[in-house]
Amino acid sequence: MSAPWLIVVASFLFATMGVCVKLASAEYASGEIVFYRGVTGALMMLALTRWRGGTLRTGVASMHFWRCLSGVTALSLWFYSIGNLPLATAMTLNYMSSVWMALFLVGGAVALGSARVDGGLIATVLLGFAGVALILRPTIAQQQLWYGLMGLLSGIIAATAYLQVTALGRIGEPEYRIVFYFSIGGIGAGALSLPWTGGLHVHSVKGAALLIAVGVLATTGQFMMTRAYSTGRTLVNASLQYLGIAFSFGYGVLLFGEAVTPMALLGMALIVGAGLSATLLSRRSAAPDTVNAGLET
Repeated sequence: MSAPWLIVVASFLFATMGVCVKLASAEYASGEIVFYRGVTGALMMLALTRWRGGTLRTGVASMHFWRCLSGVTALSLWFYSIGNLPLATAMTLNYMSSVWMALFLVGGAVALGSARVDGGLIATVLLGFAGVALILRPTIAQQQLWYGLMGLLSGIIAATAYLQVTALGRIGEPEYRIVFYFSIGGIGAGALSLPWTGGLHVHSVKGAALLIAVGVLATTGQFMMTRAYSTGRTLVNASLQYLGIAFSFGYGVLLFGEAVTPMALLGMALIVGAGLSATLLSRRSAAPDTVNAGLET
């Protein structure tokens, strides 16, 4: 399968995962969903490692720890927002990570004196913030505003996680090892949250199926997107990746009866435009390429 088609299918899988998370949120807390997502992902990666004859032994445990800390925190906040916001809104806020990554990379280059302040980047960030303001407009309910801020925070933290994934890839850590330790981190974080969320809930057939689906869809989509970014063009991939928002919008309208206003649609369009611009600017800058953007959602 070509890189563009891998991105399209992966985006569809992530959007479908969002549906499963939203449905599962009626029976489970977000931390519990993260826990089972981690269990499923770890088992899949363990099987893949043995099938490939690889090893899970690593010499950079500290890098995996910090990557897991940021990645699992972002994932937990994202799942939390998905359960309480329109699906397309939660997806869009998380996709702000592309804007944050460009800001972090170019900002770091400026701090080190290797680049100047880019007016285009500033405009891109402002465009993204304008989109967020439209989505989290003053007419939104107060409790939804809180969930929206959590979704936005998930994108900020996810940006740091993606950069850490890039760093791990550059030193030769294979994808299955990175994903395995990320899954282990999810198990640990989810387990720590259980005492505050009522412990493990009794499963219904529907609930168990949804939890398994979340793990399988997330892990499969993650690998397909990793493959696409390693073989295709970054800007093309990043452009197609935003189809995930369109898929989520369709799911929200068809399955949940979510009404998305013209103002919210405009906000989504601005964030998509800002994300694409940020990807292009980061490619042109002297900073390292963020080829793994969006791989861990």
